[in-house]
Amino acid sequence: MKPKLDKQESRALAAIILGLAWPTIVEQVMHTAVQYIDTAMVGALGARATAAVGATSTVGWLVFGMISAFGVGFLAVIARACGAGDREAARQAAGQAVLVTLAVGAVFTALPLALSNVIPAWMQVEAEIRPLASSYFFILYLPMLPRTASAIFGTALRAAGDTKTPMKVGVIVNLINIALNFLLIYPSRTVTVFSVSFVLPGAGLGVVGAAAASAVAYTWGGLHISWALWRHPLLSPKGASLRPDRRILKPCLKIAFPNMLQRFGTSLGFVAFAAMINSLGHISTAAHTIANTVESAFYIPGYGMQTAAATLTGNAYGAGDGRRMKNLASVFIPIEIGLMILSGGALFASAPALMGLFSSNPEVVSLGVVVLRMVAVSEPLYGFSIIIEGMMMGVGKTKEPFLYNVLGMWCVRIAGSFLCTQLLDMGLVAAWACMIAHNMLLFVFYLVAYLRGSWNPLQEKAAANGIT
Repeated sequence: MKPKLDKQESRALAAIILGLAWPTIVEQVMHTAVQYIDTAMVGALGARATAAVGATSTVGWLVFGMISAFGVGFLAVIARACGAGDREAARQAAGQAVLVTLAVGAVFTALPLALSNVIPAWMQVEAEIRPLASSYFFILYLPMLPRTASAIFGTALRAAGDTKTPMKVGVIVNLINIALNFLLIYPSRTVTVFSVSFVLPGAGLGVVGAAAASAVAYTWGGLHISWALWRHPLLSPKGASLRPDRRILKPCLKIAFPNMLQRFGTSLGFVAFAAMINSLGHISTAAHTIANTVESAFYIPGYGMQTAAATLTGNAYGAGDGRRMKNLASVFIPIEIGLMILSGGALFASAPALMGLFSSNPEVVSLGVVVLRMVAVSEPLYGFSIIIEGMMMGVGKTKEPFLYNVLGMWCVRIAGSFLCTQLLDMGLVAAWACMIAHNMLLFVFYLVAYLRGSWNPLQEKAAANGIT
């Protein structure tokens, strides 16, 4: 039997984990801060403006969920190649990532733009809001090729252990977005700072200005993350063939396809979930939109750690180091749960103040506070699911998460929400209760996978050979 992890090894491993995770956490903090600022700026225009922006956001989750699935495929392959010390395989995988980005980016530019006029109607957006929601959606999805590059190339860089470059690019993207928001959303106005007054120019474009600001910022980000990949000492695709390479694409797609089905199934569920909430009226839609934005900040530690878990587990799997894989799990889990306990407590305490930042409507604020405090209690258990899912992605086990997520989404969240909101008229609180029940089911599934060792291919192989 292999010796257990001692305190010194545990501290050293924790330092490696946190060193890899913190840039991703900072990147997500900045991204969420900009979401907060966007929501607050648009919220100042009224509840209908907030609803127009938020009503189609789940369609974006559907689109980017499918794009991110390709990133997961390349993450597993590149992390495994880096762990095995195979630099050429990592570089060739990056070259194929360029090919996939071009193809996927083109497809997901054409589809959303072609459907931009009908998506608000599909989402059951109130009739008077639909034209504005359609315009916002169309502008936001114009730069889909650079946005696809940001998603796939950023994941490739993280898989090679470079989490700082995506962080730096993400920070600048968010700063551009903030600056352009001030210039494009509001009309020209007089601003006073430290007793000095000056005219701040503005286009007064409202919701359309918010979309344009984001589109410009995303374009800059895609171009610069592409340049960063081109110059990367390990992954640079210079000289790599852009012809499809079955040796690389087959394992990538084998990993990506179940993850794509998972993201498609769950994101389609988010769309159905949002459509049911939109049918409850603009107050519920605005409260749901703002609460989702607020909640996203408190999941940052969990998802930042998930990226590190996927990368380090993939490295260990590539090196064939089963003991290190077990040790990673024993260190990741308590760190993750501790972070999520802190974030859940902070969300519970700050819910009224945060909702008040984004809306002055007392109905919207009151409803949002209730649902945020409900979900805050469940965060530590959801954090466990996030880590185990990340480790499974790192070793290329994506079939089980697909089954867990789709089953929970459609059998618990969607079926329950339909019963509560469409048949029993129970409203937004009941819908969020169904969402929390979905997360609890995920916790049970991932706990069983962890206890059985089915998340770890090396442990499964050892058990099959009678090795403990």
